[in-house]
Amino acid sequence: MVALSLAPRALYEEVAERLRQRIFNRELAPGSWIDELKISEAYGISRTPLREALKVLAAEGLITMKVRRGAYVTEVSEQDLYDVYHLLGLLESDAASVVATQATAAQLEELQKLHDELETAAQPGQQNRELFFEINERFHMRLLEIANNRWRDQMVADLRKVMKLNRHNSLLKSGRIEESLSEHRAIMAAITARDGALAMQRMQEHFKNGLEAAN
Repeated sequence: MVALSLAPRALYEEVAERLRQRIFNRELAPGSWIDELKISEAYGISRTPLREALKVLAAEGLITMKVRRGAYVTEVSEQDLYDVYHLLGLLESDAASVVATQATAAQLEELQKLHDELETAAQPGQQNRELFFEINERFHMRLLEIANNRWRDQMVADLRKVMKLNRHNSLLKSGRIEESLSEHRAIMAAITARDGALAMQRMQEHFKNGLEAAN
């Protein structure tokens, strides 16, 4: 078996990132047991950096450690989803309000370009769900960067990792991409109009509808 070529950064960080992506891609499904021996052999590493990586993922909520049973990919309950979407709605709606009232013209242009990419990815007959997911996340992350609150950014980043455990259920709902795009149009319209209160309201509605689609 050929060992993976790992980057020079801390070994456990590289392992954590590889496992993180496997979880997001459903190669490691929710509820599945993490076979430490198999993974350490596949990666050509000892179990020490693997266990350090699992601690990182457990802190992010992606892995659940069970006493005397090992590590499992976290299964997201309905209550978990509600809590995550509720908090994301509060945090990102506040960011949208800040952006609407404080962003520069150049920053608004950046957001508009990302929104235009969303429009393209959602075109009828040639929809690309994975690309839509990717651009959607870039839009939200850029909006947060513009709002410029590193503590909020850190909380949102952790919450979005948990949300990704269920992301394939949300936009797969029939018509959800079109609905999400329409909500993004409303968010952009409010931000462009420099209406902070309306931008906050539209972002909260976006997450409320996203939660309904995810269940």
